[in-house]
Amino acid sequence: YQRRVRDTMFTRSLLNRTLTSSVSGRLTHRMFADAKTVPGVDIDTEGGLLKVGRFNHVAIAVPNLASAAKLYRNVLGANISEPLPLPEHGVTTVFVNLPNTKLELLEPLGENSPIAKFIQKNPSGGIHHICLEVDDIEVAVKELVHKGVKVLNEKPKIGAHGKPVVFIHPASVNGILLELEQK
Repeated sequence: YQRRVRDTMFTRSLLNRTLTSSVSGRLTHRMFADAKTVPGVDIDTEGGLLKVGRFNHVAIAVPNLASAAKLYRNVLGANISEPLPLPEHGVTTVFVNLPNTKLELLEPLGENSPIAKFIQKNPSGGIHHICLEVDDIEVAVKELVHKGVKVLNEKPKIGAHGKPVVFIHPASVNGILLELEQK
């Protein structure tokens, strides 16, 4: 009896979250953690044209780019780039060049910056996204959409490296914001 009550409560809880998120149009990470799956994404069919390449960078949102750059340069001894404003993305970036990868420091640029919202929730900053490379961004987007993955910008934008990029919604990839960048 107790098991049946517990299972019924779990089902109602999951259904309530699903209905709430469907009505509001928002997806929540907790829904997928409870469901133990990524709804709507075809994870069973093998193959496809999308082949991810090398790991490109980890992006870290920071409240003060100048201070963060000094920390990586003066305290940790890293080689850092000059700040690069990217108004179309609402950020200013600095790259920390490491022997095996890069860190991308992101500071909000403008009031509508997606990073500003992240910093409001995480005042000290934190990991914002990771970036993987793909051979052909257009093919990647088509394959992702075909598999039911929620791509935030199906039309690629030019990223900080001067190459086309797209972002995948965290609900489709185990709770992380994933950037794909063309090689």
